[in-house]
Amino acid sequence: MTVAIDQIKSLREKTGAGVMECRSVIEQAMELQKSQKVTDEVVKCALEMLKQKGLEVAVKKQDRDTRQGIIETYSHCGGKVVAVVELLCETDFVARNEEFKNMAHELAMQVAAMDPKSANELLEQEYIRDATKKVSDLLNEVIGKIRENIKVGRIARFELGE
Repeated sequence: MTVAIDQIKSLREKTGAGVMECRSVIEQAMELQKSQKVTDEVVKCALEMLKQKGLEVAVKKQDRDTRQGIIETYSHCGGKVVAVVELLCETDFVARNEEFKNMAHELAMQVAAMDPKSANELLEQEYIRDATKKVSDLLNEVIGKIRENIKVGRIARFELGE
């Protein structure tokens, strides 16, 4: 039962998980699926296992203090709609991470498009780029990759003439 490097690389690109973690999860999925090669079912199983691991990490980290972070803005419709999101994390190091900054930008776009009234409402919305996910799922994926607690602080949306 060998896993090819390109299969590990493909899973890593999809999830952002480490190389050894991807290899281990693919091997576990192959055992569960009783397969000697990596099939579509094995990949689906591996993705689900990584998602579950990310949720477990998020649950373990949820009580940690989040005193660092960034405030992201997004302007839409030529400046007629503006969204602001405060995204919090544990360390300044993570606040400078590109994955974290990208998450803040995605959340600001979500706020501009869907006009949630609170951070909790935002987290329960369907993600605008993938209707199969909630925004909270997206956040948990990033927590699983970065391995640090991340929370949405304050949000605001302004529309010209409101």
